[in-house]
Amino acid sequence: MMKRLTTMTAACALLAGAAAAEEVRVYNWSDYIDEELLEKFEQETGIDLIYDVFDSNEVLETKMLAGGSGYDVVVPTGTFLQRQIVAGAFQKLDPSKLPNLENMWDVVSQRTEQYDPDNAYSINYMWGTTGLGVNVGKVQEVLGEDAPIDSWDLVFKPENMEKLAACGVHFLDAPAEMIPAALKFIGEDPNSHDDDVIAKIEPVYAAVRPYIQKFHSSEYINALANGDICVAVGWSGDILQARDRADEAENGVEIVYNAPKEGAQMWFDQMAIPVDAPNPDGAHKFLNFIMDAQNMAAASNYVYYANGNKASQEYLIEDVIGDPAIYPSEEALNNLFTTTPYDARTQRTVTRLWTKIKSGI
Repeated sequence: MMKRLTTMTAACALLAGAAAAEEVRVYNWSDYIDEELLEKFEQETGIDLIYDVFDSNEVLETKMLAGGSGYDVVVPTGTFLQRQIVAGAFQKLDPSKLPNLENMWDVVSQRTEQYDPDNAYSINYMWGTTGLGVNVGKVQEVLGEDAPIDSWDLVFKPENMEKLAACGVHFLDAPAEMIPAALKFIGEDPNSHDDDVIAKIEPVYAAVRPYIQKFHSSEYINALANGDICVAVGWSGDILQARDRADEAENGVEIVYNAPKEGAQMWFDQMAIPVDAPNPDGAHKFLNFIMDAQNMAAASNYVYYANGNKASQEYLIEDVIGDPAIYPSEEALNNLFTTTPYDARTQRTVTRLWTKIKSGI
């Protein structure tokens, strides 16, 4: 469900019939920005910022493909962005209005080009991996000191999941993440679009489904931090947020994040401007603001995700830039995989399969 994170006060009419102040409407992932940046943007530009949040690509895609979203900036993941570009949902960026493009990191830009050729429609906001969040104490208590906390075995082997059910396991409600993970576990191509290959994950999930407490794409952050669950398959930055919340609470919960050694998915969240954005000029101002090196660093320092802005790195705190779970080594980067979007027919197959999996097969 979309919720209002922050709604800045609309300007009062100064004269009878005067127009309201300029607005920019942004639709981003939940728990994904330092709110002080939103206030800073308003102060620097004089633009009122309407900031709403979502917690799944599917929710955003439904809104984008229906048209008339009402937003000026949205933040789809790369695979969804690609499909939405093809559908004509976005407008090309105007580089002349984005002087801070020079701050972007070629290492990331080269990878995002597979979703957005020449990065013509989007800029990278954050990137990361999909892997395992683990409450070390609880997991070792039920599985022993040699628990495979750095392997997909942890969550896809039913003998492990049966024991972990006692302390709680959450999976992402994100088929574009969870299907490739299961394919990687069984040694298949995680980027396969072959129906017969994708179907091979059904018995994998059937074996562990009874032990999955919930499929959700944001609740696991607090659940991990509070010790309510012991394992989450989730996004790297979310799990690191959970780790830090637990540390701040001094509640004795030790959370670690691992990108599974068999290989983990690398994803990219991209900021783009809808083709029917009410205020495209304001949208460009927001993108350029985000691409400022210090602003981008402030966002990463708050959410503990890596970003695609090279110039920001000198302003990142050591807990972010020095953490290999956030900024992997070159060797670790080479062990990550990316995926491409499903075509419409395959997407229908995936959606039906995922619905079946969640309902208990």
